[in-house]
Amino acid sequence: MTQPPPPPGWYPDPAGGPGTRWWDGQGWSEHVQQPSRPSPSAPPPTGPSLYDQPVLLVNQKTKLIELTNEYAVLDGNGQQIGAVVQVGQSGLRKAVRFVSNLDQFLTHRLEVRDARGPVLVLIRPAKFVKSRVVVERPGGAPVGEIVQANVFGRIRFDLVAGGQLVGAIQAENWRAWDFAITDAAGVEVARITKKWEGLARTVFTTADRYVVLVHYRLPEPLASMVIASALTVDTALKQDARGFN
Repeated sequence: MTQPPPPPGWYPDPAGGPGTRWWDGQGWSEHVQQPSRPSPSAPPPTGPSLYDQPVLLVNQKTKLIELTNEYAVLDGNGQQIGAVVQVGQSGLRKAVRFVSNLDQFLTHRLEVRDARGPVLVLIRPAKFVKSRVVVERPGGAPVGEIVQANVFGRIRFDLVAGGQLVGAIQAENWRAWDFAITDAAGVEVARITKKWEGLARTVFTTADRYVVLVHYRLPEPLASMVIASALTVDTALKQDARGFN
């Protein structure tokens, strides 16, 4: 019996090099990842990095009343490797969220964490018509911005870093949750979708449970912008069904 091909991921380079080569599920790509050489003073890694995963499962934790947005991030095997947590909320702010529909007009601050701690901070200023998300490192160093480019038609978000367009999120079908994430040249580098034939596919059926497929290891700052946008597309970008978009 013919064995099925292995799932997409990084595997030892069949060409014999010291790095790993990306297998897209059908064939080997030209993308090779060389082994890193940590400095002697750098602490050893303590767990998996979100940046190394070809598949991320995003699962919003269910609450009776959603006063604090919180997401679990799993790898393609269903193991939790990270989280997206809303931080900096006061008691008054939670009270406002409890008694009103003004959530979209409040500033949101989210931390993206993996096993080694916070890796990105996302700040979504108060939204009136268009959404905008500022992406920073945990220490406050800027990475870029995710900017809603239009209001009508298929929503598009531009990924901007250093004043330059580095990519975009194209909402192909918002109801079906199909989003293409492209680089500056318009080439798809990742996808947000419900259509995945992997682990527990029938579990991911609602708008706050979705799959992120990263096609290959991305350079910075695009890698961080893709992680930021893909993990927060529901909370930070679409926000909620009461918004204009």
